[in-house]
Amino acid sequence: MKLTEPIRNKQQVREIIDYYLKRGQIRNHLLIVMGIFTPLRISDILRLTWDDVYDFKNNRVRTKITVTEKKTGKSKITALNIKIVTALNRFISEAKPGAFLFENKQTGKPISRIQAYRLIRAAGEAVGIEQIVACHSLRKTYGYHNYMRGIKIEVLMKAYNHSSPAITLLYIGITQDDVDEANLGLTFDA
Repeated sequence: MKLTEPIRNKQQVREIIDYYLKRGQIRNHLLIVMGIFTPLRISDILRLTWDDVYDFKNNRVRTKITVTEKKTGKSKITALNIKIVTALNRFISEAKPGAFLFENKQTGKPISRIQAYRLIRAAGEAVGIEQIVACHSLRKTYGYHNYMRGIKIEVLMKAYNHSSPAITLLYIGITQDDVDEANLGLTFDA
């Protein structure tokens, strides 16, 4: 079985983020944005309800959410950055108390993990990403690009609930090329 890799190319990340937005498919756009801009697993993203992300009493999108991870049972607080808040505000016309964020309109339940995979993979193929882009690719993209912009591995380790930095580095796909690029780019010129 081939390991899922992060999307390393920043332009391709931008293109996959915009793919469904340009087609007016706001829910699918939000799925991609939630996957790339949080460390959440797809199983946890799909279980989100509007109550989790929207404060109906004060009519505003929340900036932090609390998620109990399906896989680990651990509770975690996740901040929602401006990209997610903007995507949620685009989708706000669908907000209903108790409804799932990524609701299958026929069943009233969340879309399936398989459907999420199909949406994510189709967007990756459409924008010309050669590797297979799957649900986990988005979560790994979050870690990879945060690490490359200088976020400490210990912070990412905590975000992912990993037990060691080595596991997190392997998980986000840091390669020898990434290490070489960091070494070659290091200068102390004034």
